[in-house]
Amino acid sequence: MSDNSLRLVWIYPDLLSTYGDQGNALVVERRARQRGLDVARLDVRSDQPIPTSGDIYLIGGGEDRPQRLAAERLRRDGHLYQAVQNGAIVFSVCAGYQILGHEFINDLGQREPGLGLLDVVSVRGEGERCVGDVLGDIDPRLGLPPLTGFENHQGVTHLGPTARPLAQVRQGRGNGTGDGTEGAYNDTVFGTYMHGPVLARNPQIADLLLKLALDVNALPPVDDRWYEALRDERIAAAQQSA
Repeated sequence: MSDNSLRLVWIYPDLLSTYGDQGNALVVERRARQRGLDVARLDVRSDQPIPTSGDIYLIGGGEDRPQRLAAERLRRDGHLYQAVQNGAIVFSVCAGYQILGHEFINDLGQREPGLGLLDVVSVRGEGERCVGDVLGDIDPRLGLPPLTGFENHQGVTHLGPTARPLAQVRQGRGNGTGDGTEGAYNDTVFGTYMHGPVLARNPQIADLLLKLALDVNALPPVDDRWYEALRDERIAAAQQSA
């Protein structure tokens, strides 16, 4: 990419855009423009091919049937896998997170192949649904403040040896495995169960995606007062409900 441009791809908003997850694309775009970057944002519907030249790809959550359709079309398309091979950054939420793994349980109760971009496998939980505010500590290697978000899922996601937990929860269920993990990531691909939208509640994660895409160690500061007010409000609410 050129020094002052960013190619942002929002994948399948017609299938995977529940719980306000499109806000993640708005936050990344806004924070890039605040740094003087020329952002080319492309919203790719499920009947369109995924471009391979993007810098950051965002995938949201969705209901069970749209999730299966999205997985089928992404496998058939094959371009997201190629984009990752080209060095692209991917950030996924909930259903999108499961799709990036090796497999998940679809709306027909069958094992559905994922894209294999994250070393995770998702199954359907047998207990009560994971719903509510989550508060956790992000992997220290990422150098980010505590994670805040809202989870609403029945899935349980198990991490393989090459996937790192995105966070350890203090409150909430996260991956649902009982080990306190939430989300997963490798060098360029990230997955989480957090809605909120999660990048509005955690703008430092959006900045991490930008730094990885730009291959820089730091970004110019921006006015974070609105984001911090939202963070403080949601963290306080989570602590009160604990």
